[in-house]
Amino acid sequence: MPTKILIYDDNTDLREGICHLLRLREEYEVVGEFGDAKNVLKEVGFLKPDVILMDIEMPGITGVEAVKKIRTIDRNAQIIMLTVFDDQGHIFEALQSGANGYLLKRNASDRLVQSIEEVLSGGAPMSPSIARLIISEMQLRKPQENYQLSIREKEILKSLATGNSFKLIASDLQISLETVRTHIKKIYEKLQVHSQIEAVSKALNEKLV
Repeated sequence: MPTKILIYDDNTDLREGICHLLRLREEYEVVGEFGDAKNVLKEVGFLKPDVILMDIEMPGITGVEAVKKIRTIDRNAQIIMLTVFDDQGHIFEALQSGANGYLLKRNASDRLVQSIEEVLSGGAPMSPSIARLIISEMQLRKPQENYQLSIREKEILKSLATGNSFKLIASDLQISLETVRTHIKKIYEKLQVHSQIEAVSKALNEKLV
């Protein structure tokens, strides 16, 4: 079955362009596209998307507010934020609200399909400049609480926070995919979380990496 995608963006031209791009591929089905998120709970509940592309700035309800609402009824849909500006405040707020990735609109035509594939395979896709902002912020922070993460676990957590997929982490660290999964399971246990986005949010909130 094709991956069901729901799009929210108040820029009509961009929204239609994304729809056209995705409809060229048989593996995707655009189940809905809207210029605002005023009825997001009803729409997500009815359409049951696998992936949601969410604009940050929209009239009425912002993308961050929409994500918070979505997470009250759906923890499984993968949400990629779309934005014009790489604003640090919006980045962290969106990720902490439950977004799975963050993509600048200027990168959408080149990176959107890859980002969807990454998020569906367990990654947290981000535009390069967004990833750099997160790395810079993490480097300025100092840990507040000791969760007894090993050096390797911190490496993997930092890599997760910058949007790398499990496969890319395994390749970068020259370890097997199964070893990555084992480390991630231990990270979840130590941080007392149940998902990648919760682990990343906690790492950013508590300055763990």
